[in-house]
Amino acid sequence: MHIVIMGCGRVGSTLAHILEDRGNSIAVIDRDPEAFRRLRSSFKGDKITGIGFDRAVLTHAGTESADAFAAVSSGDNSNILSARVAREVFGVERVAARIYDPRRAEVYERLGIPTVATVRWTADQMLRKLLPEGTEPLWRDPTGKIVLAEVAFSPHWIGEQVKSIEASTMTRIVFVDRLGQAFVPDGGTVLQEGDVIHVVAREDDMDRIAAAFAGPGGGH
Repeated sequence: MHIVIMGCGRVGSTLAHILEDRGNSIAVIDRDPEAFRRLRSSFKGDKITGIGFDRAVLTHAGTESADAFAAVSSGDNSNILSARVAREVFGVERVAARIYDPRRAEVYERLGIPTVATVRWTADQMLRKLLPEGTEPLWRDPTGKIVLAEVAFSPHWIGEQVKSIEASTMTRIVFVDRLGQAFVPDGGTVLQEGDVIHVVAREDDMDRIAAAFAGPGGGH
């Protein structure tokens, strides 16, 4: 794959190295030529000095034939504008933009540009390390509305089938961690003692779901 990265800060340079190590061809764009010093001496990709949403610069980076485009500069406006030009003008299908302001993420998602809301993500990661296990989502979508979360359950649910649990709690169990091994359950999977269950749901529905799992099981 040919991948264009706009922004050669810590994230951009790290992405460039990882993607190059995986056998991809890389072009990195940054308006500051000094930024390319973050790239290792053995980096074989293209280094293009210029503004990431300038069509000539994007053409020089090979965006017309790119398989993916990542906008990870330090500016929200530059990131989203570059991502939109890559998607709408150059027809790149896989496009993602880093966004610092989480309030903007939902707007950009509606424009068809997947975003990573840096501040919200970082805050979640810090909270997961500071607060008791299970109190913060493992993942949330850029809008902040959908979360993947670990849910504690009452012993009364042990021995129940997943299809029964899902029907009773009105939620979706996406995977179970059993003795350190994660797997996707089917309807007939029976919950065992020591299982760790994870659900995907709307964040504003999590209190109801937690209460449902804390209560008596469907068959008890």
